[in-house]
Amino acid sequence: MIRVMLADDEAMIRAGVRSILVTDAGIEVVAEAADGREAVELTRAHRPDIAMLDIRMPRLDGLSAAAELRVAMPEVAVVMLTTFDEDDYVARALEEGVRGFLLKASDPRELIMGVRAVAGGAAYLSPRIARKVIAQLGGGRLSRAGTARRRVESLTAREREVLALVGRGMSNQDIGRELFLSEGTVKSHVSAILLRLGLNNRVQAAIVAYEAGLVIGDA
Repeated sequence: MIRVMLADDEAMIRAGVRSILVTDAGIEVVAEAADGREAVELTRAHRPDIAMLDIRMPRLDGLSAAAELRVAMPEVAVVMLTTFDEDDYVARALEEGVRGFLLKASDPRELIMGVRAVAGGAAYLSPRIARKVIAQLGGGRLSRAGTARRRVESLTAREREVLALVGRGMSNQDIGRELFLSEGTVKSHVSAILLRLGLNNRVQAAIVAYEAGLVIGDA
């Protein structure tokens, strides 16, 4: 069972997201918070697998809450709920170890897929968010050594295949099934990719995969 703590200052958003998540018998919403401070407190109390945080909340915003959770409970994966006009927050969120970005207006299937991907150890970046943040991150840390395409050329063919599947939000286990590799081998490939490209986490790797054209996002 995937246990989720959901935080958003709008009750209707919380109700809508919760109603979507609980349609999956393998997901349970164990607590709901109306602000960032309450989100941190409830995460400490319930120790869910995933803390799903709105970016803009009173008392403590989602990014600050994510920073606190990274230090206090690094085992809890943080997923951010965002809207198109909040994409400039993604760079900051990456620094706080956020594992996923989902649009509030996402297709219900995407919300569930994202939660399941992150719970399985993968990163998940909504394709529509990925396409918008690439331009914003293009001149930052993810492209200091050159363009994404040139950087990806340094990878082996197998590593590029793995990177493309990371970009699709797949876990190591799912990638292993797709490429007929053991989970341990996939983990080794992912570690090598992060090291070679100078990345800190799978979300950054997913963005590079999109930027390099390894993943085709939706419109």
